[in-house]
Parts: sequence; C-alpha cells; structure tokens
Amino acid sequence: MNKKWAIKRITINLASTESEKLERYCASTGRLATDVIRELIRSLEVTHPEAFEHSAPMKASSVTHAP
Repeated sequence: MNKKWAIKRITINLASTESEKLERYCASTGRLATDVIRELIRSLEVTHPEAFEHSAPMKASSVTHAP
C-alpha cells in the first residue's frame, strides 16, 4: 500500500440507493470509488478554515451517513 495514502482510513455507511449510484457511476466512468469520493471531498468549500484549526481531531475512524 502506498504510504502517501495511508494517513487515514474512513469507513462510511451508505443507503443501498447511494451505494448503487456510486457503483453505477464508477462502472460507467471506469473510475475507482475511492478516487471519486476523494475528488468530491476535495471539491467541498470550507468557508471558515480557521474554525477547523482549533477544533479537536476526529477520534472515530468511521463516518455514518444517515439518509
């Protein structure tokens, strides 16, 4: 595994419709889900980055996404 990407591993829970949509998108574009998700995260706008400088780091290694 490339150590460059071994910084943080995140597990997400997706509704079946979300998972299917991601799988269809990846199949139609030939891209890996990891790359698609990474690109979506990079495109997020952070309006007040200084607010994150003083916040505590995320302790859990999983993120739950409720529908």
